[in-house]
Amino acid sequence: MAKERQLIEIPEFVTVRELAALLGASPIDVMKQLISGGIMATINQQLDFDTAALVAEDMGFEVRPIAPPEPETVSLDDLPPWRRIYAAEDPKSLVRRPPVVTILGHVDHGKTTLLDAIRHAHVAEGEAGGITQHIGAYQVVHNGQKITFLDTPGHAAFTAMRARGAQGADIAVLVVAADDGVMPTTKEAIAHAKAAHIPMVVAINKIDKRNANPERVKQELAELGVVPDEWGGDTMFIPVSARDKIGIEDLLEAILLTAESHPIHANPKGKTAGTVIEARLDKTRGVIATLLVQNGTLRTGDIVVAGTAYGKIRAMFDENTKPLREAPPSTPVQVMGFAEQPHVGDLFVTFRNEREARALVEERKQAEQQTAAQTARPAASLEDIFKRFQAGETKELLIILKVDTQGSLEPIVNELNALSKTDLGLKILHAEIGNITENDVNLATSTGAIVIGFNVSADTAARKLAESNAVEIRLYNVIYTLLEDVEKALKGMLEPVYQDRVVGVAEVRKVFKIPKAGKIAGCVVREGEIRRNAKVRVRRGREIIAEGIGVASLKRETEDVREVRAGFECGIGLDGYEDFAVGDLLEFTARERVS
Repeated sequence: MAKERQLIEIPEFVTVRELAALLGASPIDVMKQLISGGIMATINQQLDFDTAALVAEDMGFEVRPIAPPEPETVSLDDLPPWRRIYAAEDPKSLVRRPPVVTILGHVDHGKTTLLDAIRHAHVAEGEAGGITQHIGAYQVVHNGQKITFLDTPGHAAFTAMRARGAQGADIAVLVVAADDGVMPTTKEAIAHAKAAHIPMVVAINKIDKRNANPERVKQELAELGVVPDEWGGDTMFIPVSARDKIGIEDLLEAILLTAESHPIHANPKGKTAGTVIEARLDKTRGVIATLLVQNGTLRTGDIVVAGTAYGKIRAMFDENTKPLREAPPSTPVQVMGFAEQPHVGDLFVTFRNEREARALVEERKQAEQQTAAQTARPAASLEDIFKRFQAGETKELLIILKVDTQGSLEPIVNELNALSKTDLGLKILHAEIGNITENDVNLATSTGAIVIGFNVSADTAARKLAESNAVEIRLYNVIYTLLEDVEKALKGMLEPVYQDRVVGVAEVRKVFKIPKAGKIAGCVVREGEIRRNAKVRVRRGREIIAEGIGVASLKRETEDVREVRAGFECGIGLDGYEDFAVGDLLEFTARERVS
């Protein structure tokens, strides 16, 4: 009876060393088998599936290809608002539109130089020699096909737009210097592009330099999951020199090929919508806004609403100051007619009449006022992540991780990934060495993630941005505490942490005895503001005399008030406490949740 052949699975591409490990054989035996078939190969050389399958079958194995991974499914709720407009369109009415491209990468790797090289070599047909002005985006023509470039290089601008629900780009060009390789900012750019669910094209820049090493760049990016198509991946890598204008044609061709393999469509006759790219106030012409049309066709005379700004388009121009009457999808235009400046990243839509537009704007302004009036708190926090999961508001905990050393990074990432095997999943969007910066907060803002730091700090700008955008930053110096908190959050067991914060300090200048009211402290508020609903601790010199006392009365002259700010005088009475002395400091505290 014939011996049953063992079944093994082989990927589309495999090295000789990897194939030998799959077969449980020596690499030398595999190389001998290849030589007998007329193929000379080194131990690290890649083999395609057909060649590897022949070797395996000759060595007594049955072979089948590894099934490709399931494509990542993206919920409609995860997409930016303007993409949801397409869901309401009839698929039969959608046609291809020019791709919109953004340039990402490290600050010194030549993003701006590359944009300039593309712009000067490929101005739109018939516009050569024209005066070009900066409007935040422009179109080039390659082989008769248009490509729109966002003229705002850098992932900070890209993510700031996404934080407002916008996503101007369909494709990201990742610029990496051939002499420098992958930098921390490069890794951040990859995280931003992946979070936006858009494909990438890699431009390996500065190949004109003597120490250029494109192969090293490919290897470093492959380790980060950005695998060149020549190695079996799905990302095109193009060597370029922005300074010498080498490879520009190849890069544009790669962008068009990438666009063909992705659904970049719009309905020119459908609902007109798009994104605000730039906005400024001109002394003579009023508000000038740059709009990127992403569906429908924008026309002069249209009523447009963007966030809490609206207006009627009086005039429309391209980047060459040429007047336009209409703008189809993927066209960037400068418009005049907004009553006030819209925010960059706002979604704009058109309305039939001004009454409907004004009603929507008023509704949005009232909603903003109500939101501002509410007590600020993190939009996504570890404490309430499980409740949001039970309410169907989220499916996974998104984390941005910053640590002090590479030795800390790998074990923490591995331990966090091990915690993700629950109904409420865990996904690390970005993990890197270094302190927490504005870029990390921007990414958290646009994705709803939580920023976790281990043995690092958050700079002042990042803290202010996190506070204004309701992003939670949690800092740890013990790995087990970090992992324990995340695990409790996934199980819904993590309780909020509160502490008393001093909101105002008053100094006792004089003590009055009031009939029926007892002793009242005549004070001046030295800092912050003192509140009627706060708790008070009495400090005499370095000693705390009493604490946790309620406020019985707070008066300015003869009027009862709820709060008194720094610089003003007031009278203060405390519940059950009259032992005031001139010079005492009354510290008013409020109990607040902390990270």
